[in-house]
Amino acid sequence: MAKGTGFGKTILIGDQFVLDEVPAIVSAISFETVTTVERIEGEGWVLEDNRIEVPGYKEKKKEQQVGSINRILEVMNFDVKKNPIKITVGGNLLAGSGVGASAASCVSLARALNTEFNLGYSIEDINRVAWQGEFPYHGVASGVDNTASTYGGLLRFWLKDGVQNFERIKTPKPFEIVLCNSGITANTAALDEFIEVQKKDNAELFASRLKTIVSQGAEMKQALEAGAWENVGRIMTENHKLLVDMDMSHEILDYLCKLALEN
Repeated sequence: MAKGTGFGKTILIGDQFVLDEVPAIVSAISFETVTTVERIEGEGWVLEDNRIEVPGYKEKKKEQQVGSINRILEVMNFDVKKNPIKITVGGNLLAGSGVGASAASCVSLARALNTEFNLGYSIEDINRVAWQGEFPYHGVASGVDNTASTYGGLLRFWLKDGVQNFERIKTPKPFEIVLCNSGITANTAALDEFIEVQKKDNAELFASRLKTIVSQGAEMKQALEAGAWENVGRIMTENHKLLVDMDMSHEILDYLCKLALEN
């Protein structure tokens, strides 16, 4: 029996548009998904999901979760007929939208399999496998969530000509982020479709907005490195207003942002 872990994550800026080559800034958070793999009798794999959840999240994601596990096993060339396993998922990371829950489960499963069966995977290999496991959840996965989950820390992530890149962002001292739970389970694949419609409807306006977000991201990186937390917050607020204009927010998110600013 072996355990694997994967960090949760939160978005600071740009995560929604990574596939359009907009750099994102994301941070791993201190909550983790822990997956245990143990050998069993019989054939195939069985799953026990003990994660705490936003009500209804696990049921809504069940089909995607099964697809993800099968894809990870396929990418790792793992034969569950020869090596039947029980997969138990737990940890203190909430199973919900926006915290990289699917990525954390992919990373933790890949690590548990690697340890239990001495597969010799490097951290880069684990990240690649977890990225593949993200596809059933997202349609097309950018790689940002699994990278944050695998490596941890505060990261700037971007795609260039289809190649994934990331760098660590160093801040003068640690800082806290307050996360609020909207209770909404999002469909990332549907978001990608919505973005494609915006591109077609008004390509010039869409390109202009992405240019603004790229600029905001560059400014935020400088503010983080300087420890200018008020500037970081100001940029996040401006970015949220832009997402509202793009119909990419939600009334509960808008309320939570307003509440945070008032306090």
